[in-house]
Amino acid sequence: MTEYDDERTFEALPTPHGRGFAQTWWGQAWMKALEDTALDLAQLKNGRRLARAGSVGAVSVRPGRITAVVRDKDGTRHRSDVLLQELSDDEWDRFLGMAVERAGHIAALLDRDMPPHLLEDAAAAGVELLPGIGDLEPECDCEAWDHCGHTAALCYQVARLLDQDPFVLLLMRGRGERRLLDELQVRSVAHLATSDTEQPEAPEAPQEGVTASEAYADGAVLPPLPELPALPAQPGLPPSLDTETEPAPGVDVAALGFLAARAAAEAHRLLAEALAPGHDQQPVESPLTPEEDGVRLAAAAPDSVITDRLAAGSGRDREGLARAVRAWELGGRAALAVLEEEWAPEGEALARARASLDQAWDEDERPVLRAARNRWTVVGADAQLRHGRDGRWWPYRKERGHWMPAGPAAHDPATAMAAITVSE
Repeated sequence: MTEYDDERTFEALPTPHGRGFAQTWWGQAWMKALEDTALDLAQLKNGRRLARAGSVGAVSVRPGRITAVVRDKDGTRHRSDVLLQELSDDEWDRFLGMAVERAGHIAALLDRDMPPHLLEDAAAAGVELLPGIGDLEPECDCEAWDHCGHTAALCYQVARLLDQDPFVLLLMRGRGERRLLDELQVRSVAHLATSDTEQPEAPEAPQEGVTASEAYADGAVLPPLPELPALPAQPGLPPSLDTETEPAPGVDVAALGFLAARAAAEAHRLLAEALAPGHDQQPVESPLTPEEDGVRLAAAAPDSVITDRLAAGSGRDREGLARAVRAWELGGRAALAVLEEEWAPEGEALARARASLDQAWDEDERPVLRAARNRWTVVGADAQLRHGRDGRWWPYRKERGHWMPAGPAAHDPATAMAAITVSE
């Protein structure tokens, strides 16, 4: 017999930032059950305020009960529970039988959708999934006899969880997702076997046709692909780390939160590139090295403690990291390579570099340059041109004894040199 873990715990949700607590119709139906049940409207208002303030901790969902710790404005913590009647075995039997008869209901649930006709068909089978007036029973250690601000806040947060996953409602009614899907699979197999028995027609004999590869190549066989989703206006919010549980020893919560935010921003950037025209023609870049990735993270201007850790982890001191960040902001990993690597142009690469320098200025305007490997320094001035392996020129200016990037790359040495003057 299969053992099922019929409890799920959801981390504390970030604040909704002006959005309603529920966007789906079933999430709104859950809130309506709360608001129609509660007798004290002031407590509902307090619950909305607590939920928006991020005062609801991790939410535990199990059959018949949801639980969370909710903090008051003064920091006092209260364990709050809301009870919902589980479906009986007979009601589950009717629901599962209805779902097997209508495969579209199962597909909708797997897509985290709950179409109205699923609830209508369930109701026709004598099964009410969504709660009604009086179905959400509160329990809180603040000893309120009705819904208090703590249980109301918990219900508002659960409305957001229901938006994301209607299986949360089914778990509260008594069946976890894995158990429910396993039972549906068993019933589906039995249903098909019954159908085959009732219709014992022999299958048609195989006919000669095309190979599988030819059939797959025929576009008429496959449905058209859906339109690509629109790029979100901004990166998503990472999960809140403000939980009721103390972090494990050695876990830096601030650093972990910073990494999560940067991961979301990087994912948004990569998605923007992937959706841009011609992306499929671009070469695949190699992964960043730890030293490069440390600079990328430092470019987000974290606090001084995280900056110190990034400097140490990338093998630089604070000043070295600041120079690397400036280079990164001007040209990413290519600019960082020009900052930290020296190489000697030879053969054709050297010939192209010299020709580029000769053609950049008229004879009487050309600055006097002293060459050292891929770096050409202006004699008598704090200006330098660095030649990249891709043939571009990078302007540098000496500041407090160090050569600092002074602008983006240019294909023309004179253009790159002009950036040094402009930035002064």
